[in-house]
Amino acid sequence: MRPGLALLVSAAGAMLVAVDGTVLLMAQPSLRRDLGASLAQVQWTSTAYLLTVAAFLVVAGRLGDRYGHARLLFTGALGFAAASAGIALAPGAGWVIALRATQGLFGALLQPATLALLRLAYPPERLGTAVAVRTAAIGLAAAAGPLLGGVLVERFGWRAVFVANVPAALVIAAAALCVRVAVPPRPEPGRIRPVGAALLAAAVAVLVHALAGVPEHGWAGQPTLAGFAGAAALTALLVRSERHSAMPLVPRAVARSGSVTASMALLALVSGALFGALFSACFALQDAAGLDPLATGLRVLPMTAAMVAGAPVAGAALRRFGARATAVAGTGLVALGITGLGPGWGFGVLGAGFAAVMVTATGTVVGDAPAGHAGVVGGLKQTAMNVGPAFGIAVAAGTAGASTAALAALAAVGLLPASRLPGRAGAGHAGAGDLVGEGAGERGEGGPAADGPADGERPQGRDRHEAQRPVGSGDLPAGQRGYDGVAEA
Repeated sequence: MRPGLALLVSAAGAMLVAVDGTVLLMAQPSLRRDLGASLAQVQWTSTAYLLTVAAFLVVAGRLGDRYGHARLLFTGALGFAAASAGIALAPGAGWVIALRATQGLFGALLQPATLALLRLAYPPERLGTAVAVRTAAIGLAAAAGPLLGGVLVERFGWRAVFVANVPAALVIAAAALCVRVAVPPRPEPGRIRPVGAALLAAAVAVLVHALAGVPEHGWAGQPTLAGFAGAAALTALLVRSERHSAMPLVPRAVARSGSVTASMALLALVSGALFGALFSACFALQDAAGLDPLATGLRVLPMTAAMVAGAPVAGAALRRFGARATAVAGTGLVALGITGLGPGWGFGVLGAGFAAVMVTATGTVVGDAPAGHAGVVGGLKQTAMNVGPAFGIAVAAGTAGASTAALAALAAVGLLPASRLPGRAGAGHAGAGDLVGEGAGERGEGGPAADGPADGERPQGRDRHEAQRPVGSGDLPAGQRGYDGVAEA
């Protein structure tokens, strides 16, 4: 057993997913022009991946527990490379969307395995350090992704973004074959029931899709309520089905683990608060302060730097002070950072706090996983890291109307120029609709942009605002991406 190789493969696999998500954001405007895609199709190049990976994370973790995590990581990386090559050769937007969904399936196989390998390769007293290294690597990859994507798209076109995935994924697949870790005995007999797996995948996908639609439809909108009702019904069917299964998707030993459950709840809560706050901060910086998306991303860069630098510090604090104290301190820093986003000093504090929570909760989830269940708890952890940001952004976007009304009130009393209001001519910067790719004009709801000129006739510089990504972990400017789970991609 070589722990160093296991850590290298784990970090590289997580970095591949993180980079893939961020470089795609730089490729979407060029992709839209080249393939003649609609805005909705461009959005689905992200959404198809997000929904698929979120739906299959737990199932993938369970498969890894049964058949071996190195084998699942190898399969995931190999499939990721094949799907990336297919996207690079895709003749139309429909093919890109379908292959992105396929890429999400293999990404789901890959991600829980990267965590489970660390649990199998490292003793408990060294696991925190390994998790901290992996967290720092993800933060670095997410920060470098937009720069790498910009260079590739500028010099070689949008297809180069996916071509670059192929050799990286093949190297990871080859390295996975060299990883030799002890596989614990299977604690449960039987096979995973396809009905349970399908119900879980559908429930998670419907929930995430409903949350992603909140900015467009509102919390009380019929599509949103129908989505929540569908997710609840599917969950009820899943619970009923799993009660009679000899091998449930979430093993009873995992469901009864208080530390694992608490850590996942903390991850979902803190990641939701992080992304919700960043969404609101971007709205304020771009609409009230008049910054463009690039300047906004630079403002947030200290958060990424603090995450990269704070991860090893959090690992040391975890060893010295324990999980409870480190998690409480990290949560406090996140809360303090959110209060300081207005003045601007809070981004670094927010990054440091999130790194502490991430390292602590991840180490607890993986370290306290019952024997033989490291994969399924890794999948659950990644799922929490997807649902949390989706919910946080939905809450923030749901209050965007109130924010717009507040800006209008300031303009009415002369405290804010009317040109700074979202959607006003001459504003010169992205509004909330641009941030999430759902501006009223782009939806065809009464703005001239709905029937505007073709891409080639638009004023220079507009493309960077048009093909913004859908609501999810990829909705924020460079430097604000998630650092794990679907938030990595």
